[in-house]
Amino acid sequence: MLREFPQTLQNSTMGSQPVENFSVEEQRPKLDMEDATGQLERAQWVLNSPDPPGLLQELCSSVREIIFSHGNKHTSSAAGQKQQSRAMKFLQGIFPILRWGRDYKVSEFKNDLMAGLTLASLSIPQSIGYANLAKLDPQYGLYTSVIPPLIYTVMGSSREIAIGPVAVVSMLLSSMIGEIQDPLADPVAYRNFVFTVTLFAGTFQAIFGLFRLGFLVDFLSHASIVGFMGGAAIVIGLQQLKGLLGIRHFTTKTDVVSVLHSAFTSIHHPGKKNKKLFWFPAIAPLVSVILSTLIVYLTKADKHGVNIVRHIKGGLNLSSIHDLQLSGPQVGQAAKIGLISAIVALTEAIAVGRSFASIKGYHIDGNKEMLALGFMNIAGSLSSCYVATGSFSRTAVNFSAGCQTLVSNIVMAITVLVSLELFTALLYYTPTAILASIILSALPGLIDIREAYYIWKVDKLDFIACIGAFFGVLFASVEIGLLAAVTISFARILLMNAIRPGIETLGRLPRADVYCDMDQYPMAIKTPGILAVRINSALLCFANANFIRERILRWVAEELDESKESTEGRIQAVILDMSNVMNIDTAGILALEELHKELLLHGTQLAIANPKWQVIHKLRLAEFIDRIGREWVFLTVSEAVDACVSSKLTALANC
Repeated sequence: MLREFPQTLQNSTMGSQPVENFSVEEQRPKLDMEDATGQLERAQWVLNSPDPPGLLQELCSSVREIIFSHGNKHTSSAAGQKQQSRAMKFLQGIFPILRWGRDYKVSEFKNDLMAGLTLASLSIPQSIGYANLAKLDPQYGLYTSVIPPLIYTVMGSSREIAIGPVAVVSMLLSSMIGEIQDPLADPVAYRNFVFTVTLFAGTFQAIFGLFRLGFLVDFLSHASIVGFMGGAAIVIGLQQLKGLLGIRHFTTKTDVVSVLHSAFTSIHHPGKKNKKLFWFPAIAPLVSVILSTLIVYLTKADKHGVNIVRHIKGGLNLSSIHDLQLSGPQVGQAAKIGLISAIVALTEAIAVGRSFASIKGYHIDGNKEMLALGFMNIAGSLSSCYVATGSFSRTAVNFSAGCQTLVSNIVMAITVLVSLELFTALLYYTPTAILASIILSALPGLIDIREAYYIWKVDKLDFIACIGAFFGVLFASVEIGLLAAVTISFARILLMNAIRPGIETLGRLPRADVYCDMDQYPMAIKTPGILAVRINSALLCFANANFIRERILRWVAEELDESKESTEGRIQAVILDMSNVMNIDTAGILALEELHKELLLHGTQLAIANPKWQVIHKLRLAEFIDRIGREWVFLTVSEAVDACVSSKLTALANC
């Protein structure tokens, strides 16, 4: 098909940039017949690509991918075997234990047994301490170390992660729920609200996994998490002054100013690791609890002002189905807190799981993890548990203890359950100060100064998100810290990538057929009379379409102003490299149509190179391809430039 430029097109050079020179006599169309035929054929591949899958198909595909992500397609000719294979694959997709459990060995159980017992020795005192941090009775922390780990063992894919209550989520729940329901005035209503929040958190997590909405968790960027965890660790540590100093009346606020003020106003009132010794720090909390409890019991210190745990209700997890508050004016607030808790818990669990999976050399599916964590917390909300997730400190102990599979979580859960049945009475005299110190001992791992420095060194904008989350938690509240983290991360994406995306002018590298950014590669050669532009945005949409259109038109206008007294500098063709644009909306299509019309007024042809599947499909539906001409759509920038140069020389030869 013959390509013709508008009548005003002329040969030119462009500014001081390196340019390729062409003459009509020496440079006839660069494309011979074979090249031209191949180019047209490749252009037809782009234009005639099949329609992409619809929304319903993508949803069904996502569900299949989550459930059937493991294993190869079954090729047996027997229909019964095929159905059996599909059923087994379906069950293994939902319950990975059916896959790895078949090959489980006795030697692995020995390692898992040791790891599970070690993990339980750390989990029991930590669970009691975290329940205290969440302003719940101690048994609820222990309950949360029984049911959720068992559910995760059946549905989870991480081999090392240790499930249970964690410090950050415990503080998050106490700070947010405490503003709605006073745990001191009405502890039963507060406890029921916690269970309701846990149900919503699990539901949101399961929905995220089912509909592959993991990108929502990614709005809490790595830098934001570093800052948030650091700020939360300091606030949690300061709140332990209540237990360490025996302060009875302490602030319920979480900002550092309120906590320090409460501590200072109340203070005058009475009240390098050796891998072979990994077990020493792991059992230290339990040993501390036993010794301190024994000392308090023998010295009757509780009668001299030392605060103790007192009664811990033993026995199996109680059903909490009838305690859920699914009606009334506070349901919306419970859902909001559940959503925030779900995201924070998912972020921590997936980060922990992936960290240790990378050490062991395997991969975990984030969406499947969301499903497992979701169902785990839903089950927990029905059995007197609050929001559980993966604990970094306990996972590190589990890993160091040599765990091989999730059976270590089963051993831990059974050990905690036995403790609930037999040993809760022995914890009556446990001082709250030792629980506060156990929480403090777990906090240094949350403050990562080295990582904060690395973020500062590599990306200053990321560091702003880190600092924003840190100071938001430290001086305002957990909610403000999270909001600051998400807002800064989202603003960076929106402003730098969506509203003001990068637009590159492309040039050909010497002795190569590759077109690259001329700012990054100053040696790249600009083709005279042709402006090749790459759009660095995954979405051409209402947020950035006009910005892109105006930027291109400004370049064209600048070249036009420079060429008023000379024929040099005229842009005769604009090539849009859309290889980075994954999708386009109606505003983006309208902007392209306006760009095409205004370019024609300047005698400039618009060409498109390498449009993605969804983009070319929508451009066909909008009939934009017919407006610019099907001959102006190309597979690569190189082919687009060659075709424009060929058409330009042909036009000049005919003048």
